[in-house]
Amino acid sequence: MDYRYKTSGTCSKLIEFTVEDGILKNVRYTGGCSGNLQGIAKLVEGMKVEDVIEKLKGIGCGLKSTSCPDQLSRALEQVLSGERKGTN
Repeated sequence: MDYRYKTSGTCSKLIEFTVEDGILKNVRYTGGCSGNLQGIAKLVEGMKVEDVIEKLKGIGCGLKSTSCPDQLSRALEQVLSGERKGTN
């Protein structure tokens, strides 16, 4: 299923991604540091959603309490929460 997540507190404004059978695919950030975000997208491609959350959750950026990787973990937590509730 395809998802769009509007970020908060980061230079990137939007994250788009696909989750199929619990696997993360096709991560695309809008805005932010293009090279770094393309690198993150490639690194998490094909990983289990839970593993991505575990690795990226809580990463800050400078003095900010969040970051583009942390925002992806938050988006994925929402996906998991929705699946557990039976909604997507």
